[in-house]
Amino acid sequence: MAKQSPSYHFAPGDTVSAAGKHSQPYPWEQRKLGEIAEEVKGNSGSINNIPILTISAANGWMNQKDRFSQIIAGNELKKYTLLKKGELSYNHGNSKLAKYGTVFVQDSHDKALVPRVYHSFKMVAQNNPYFIEYLFASGLPNKELSKIVTSGARMDGLLNINKKEFFSIKLNNPSSEEQSSVAKLFQSLDKTITLHEEQHRQLEQLKKALLQKMFADETGYPALRFKGFTEKWEQRKLGETVVNIVAGGDINKAELLSKGKYPVYANALTNNGIVGYYASQYRIAAPAVTVTGRGDIGIAKARDINFTPVVRLLAISSQHNNYFLENLINTHRSFAESTGVPQLTVPQLSNYKLYFPQKINEEVFIGKLFKKMDHLTTLHQHKIDNLKRLKRALLQKMFV
Repeated sequence: MAKQSPSYHFAPGDTVSAAGKHSQPYPWEQRKLGEIAEEVKGNSGSINNIPILTISAANGWMNQKDRFSQIIAGNELKKYTLLKKGELSYNHGNSKLAKYGTVFVQDSHDKALVPRVYHSFKMVAQNNPYFIEYLFASGLPNKELSKIVTSGARMDGLLNINKKEFFSIKLNNPSSEEQSSVAKLFQSLDKTITLHEEQHRQLEQLKKALLQKMFADETGYPALRFKGFTEKWEQRKLGETVVNIVAGGDINKAELLSKGKYPVYANALTNNGIVGYYASQYRIAAPAVTVTGRGDIGIAKARDINFTPVVRLLAISSQHNNYFLENLINTHRSFAESTGVPQLTVPQLSNYKLYFPQKINEEVFIGKLFKKMDHLTTLHQHKIDNLKRLKRALLQKMFV
């Protein structure tokens, strides 16, 4: 059998180390999947109260009802495969995320029913199922899978890969101890990513709840306030209470730089709207707020750096706290009527009727709260992005 070593090597209890630096690297042996796993098929007929699952390339195992808004098994349920915890399925569905399908360990239920079109299997001889899941996630088996696709995707989106040929694909397989070490590393990464994703979700949910409580409704009183503030808020048109509202204009594209002192913002929501920088000029002095004027209109964003707005982006210079104003506008978005692409003009934005506190200090407290929450949410997103990049890099290095 062919023997190879990965770019990065683990031994039980070790940290990651470059190949060749470990005193005794263990070679990986090429084995057919059918030599280290065996097929799982059918069910015992006892299918009542057993969860029905399906595989999503992006999210792994999902309840069929959650994914399709209903149970689609129908009368076919008796033909579904009973998959126990720790067993795996290969969904040979073609997608943008997984050209040759995906493999996932079923670890959310003691028993579950899964579509029989999946190639379901369990590991034998102490081979680690999570190692196999991550091996497939690395994309290395794709070369083997591509050899056995008899034609393109079928009408149901599944690749023509039969079970016999699937179990004949060759995989590079280390010792069970090294499999376990590799699997534990990626499980730890996934757990950390999930933790930050949950914290990110909770912060977004908390902000959503606070946005509904901390701004006045038609009564003039917010449901939730900082201590010491009891006065009724006053409804005023935005144009009556801010210093200035202007529309973005054309820019000198020849003077745009990749880096500079003053950003140039467009109506786009991606990349924070930045289209370039000016070295020594700007039109709006910070603090200020930008508001999208075309397409998905009325989305406000606080700005702390002097900037230049481009066509279709509105800018507000104001004595109000810019983070308070951002969230106030976003909470009370009013859409312009249009027969084509929705647009928001300076007069329309000026006529927004919004409730403002009588004391500027209340605005400042609210603005600082939401600024802090946005900062924490962004930090978690950065951590998630960095961890996912690390995982992708390790998937490319730790398998052969």
